[in-house]
Amino acid sequence: MESSVNRRLNAVSRHFLQPSEPNSQLHQVFLRGGQLQKQEEEAEPVIVGGMVLDIHATPSVPANPGTTTPGKVHYVLGGVARNVAECMSKLGAKPYMISAVGLDMAGNLLLEHWKSTGLSTEGIRRQQDINTAVVCNILDANGELAAAVASVEAIEKFLTPEWIHPFKCNISSAPVLMVDANLNPLALEASCRMAAESNVPVWFEPVSVTKSRRIASVVKYITVASPNEDELVAMANALSGENTFHPISREKYSMETLFQMLKPAIWVLLEKGVKIVVVTLGPDGVFLCSKGRSKSMRIGPERTKTYGFSRMLYEIVTSSCPSSSYSGATQPEGGSQFFAMHFPALPASVVRLTGAGDCLVGGTLASICAGLDFMQSVAVGIAAAKAAVEAETNVPSEFSLTTIADDAKTVYVAAKVLFHQSML
Repeated sequence: MESSVNRRLNAVSRHFLQPSEPNSQLHQVFLRGGQLQKQEEEAEPVIVGGMVLDIHATPSVPANPGTTTPGKVHYVLGGVARNVAECMSKLGAKPYMISAVGLDMAGNLLLEHWKSTGLSTEGIRRQQDINTAVVCNILDANGELAAAVASVEAIEKFLTPEWIHPFKCNISSAPVLMVDANLNPLALEASCRMAAESNVPVWFEPVSVTKSRRIASVVKYITVASPNEDELVAMANALSGENTFHPISREKYSMETLFQMLKPAIWVLLEKGVKIVVVTLGPDGVFLCSKGRSKSMRIGPERTKTYGFSRMLYEIVTSSCPSSSYSGATQPEGGSQFFAMHFPALPASVVRLTGAGDCLVGGTLASICAGLDFMQSVAVGIAAAKAAVEAETNVPSEFSLTTIADDAKTVYVAAKVLFHQSML
């Protein structure tokens, strides 16, 4: 006969168990950032990095030093990680943001907008002694960045391993983690290590030439890096421990010539363990490079339960950009082969250029999370970048599914294999 103590314990246990559902198993639950969540729910991509208020100043006439110049000044919601996450959310993904802002005007603007998206604010640290990161950008008449002053110390000071670690379950269950190089080295290491422990792919976004060098301490964890040409050179020098590589003056080289000039620096990243290098070339598009590749060049989930915009994006891009298009350029996974493709940019009516690179990354990541392969995803990323340069804000207020899909098809069809051979 059961003791009275055992009977009471069994009664309490039954009280807390969910009732059985017909023809179904009990849902397993696990802790995510302090909240219980059903295991069958779609895992969220995690973005760790800066939320920044950008101040964009555009003179109406050529600026003269030592005096004010007529023009326009706009407050724009920014920060590389924040821009990437917002772009992803507007393409159907639901990124989980880990960042830090203050209880000040800039922080209020950033957080209120984030709340309006319906995304979680749980990972965003907020307290009185944080001065929200602010960057003042001086643009020229063409929308190009002429000069800038960045006050982003709060990201390094308050986005610490201690703040990030409680969100380990979010990171370990994510389809992909993106970190931006605004993070201090300890926070970068902690974030990347947590992902690596669960075989979660890590995307490293360099942010700037200076901060791009921070890849040296975490390169063993990095799956994808997305430098521009100057950041690529800085990263290759940091990883090689030498000052071997130098910036390339942008004359009107052919894409084949430009690739050959950048190839040694790209190879350094691949040799150090980065699986895919996405070199952003501004108006010239993207070089997509890997050391060995599988047929689909996939880093994200192969099957998804996405809905709405994300599901429609997957279906329409899959039908118009079949992954078999480049099957003739495939090779066994791994090895010392060097594979490179060029994806062209799209003609655009440029308003400003500051959010283009972030939307390229955001569009690519959202597509990966929707189940597209890497080549398809880069085509969508370039389409998202085009939409960004035609908008007043860093991230367009909305994306047209039809336009994104049509533009992605144009890019995908025009993509060209540049290099495909063994490296001795």
